[in-house]
Amino acid sequence: MALRIFNYLFAFLFLVSAVLQYNDPDPWLWAPIYLFGTLLCFQAAKGRFYPKAYLIATILYSVYAFYLLFTHDGVIDWLNQHDAENIAQTMKATKPWIEDTREFFGLLILIGTFLVNYFASRKTTPRSAYA
Repeated sequence: MALRIFNYLFAFLFLVSAVLQYNDPDPWLWAPIYLFGTLLCFQAAKGRFYPKAYLIATILYSVYAFYLLFTHDGVIDWLNQHDAENIAQTMKATKPWIEDTREFFGLLILIGTFLVNYFASRKTTPRSAYA
């Protein structure tokens, strides 16, 4: 029951995040990223788990998060050059490190939900589904 609530909650949050991408500099990238999370969480809430999809998404999203960690104006720049400035303030084009850092943390949240569902699916899915 807790896993079902967890997945409905994150499906809703990821859907809202996807909708809010309309004013993002790159909505064509971020709306599908969040919609994929929405789809996987919604399916998991209904008891349908896709372990391979969780692993593939975790790998792809981790690669992108790693890129955002080290890119110019990425997370490390935000920490070192901008003293971990508040990322909850309004986004300004003059502060791209805020956008990259928010995107990084969004990916971490998505990755976390994929991993929760992956490990939950291992308990409910026959081993042959992993081959």
